[in-house]
Amino acid sequence: MNSYIVRVYRQEKDKPRKLVGVVEEVGVKGKKAFTDVDDLWQILSAQKEYAKGKRTSRAKEKRAANCASDRSVAERREWRGEGA
Repeated sequence: MNSYIVRVYRQEKDKPRKLVGVVEEVGVKGKKAFTDVDDLWQILSAQKEYAKGKRTSRAKEKRAANCASDRSVAERREWRGEGA
């Protein structure tokens, strides 16, 4: 069984499915950002497939993780009212 750290940075009161955060798999380098419950589920589901042996290219995963991390930083800055 895989273990995860899920950090939720914000959630809209009137839209509980709309939340922003990151997911880290314990013992694995990198983070993946999510912007709603569906994104979160997709990340966790993809991790299960990876663990079952349906592996994708490692370079592709690194690009996706970097993109997600950059998106998360940009969203936090926007949320705090800082420029990009």
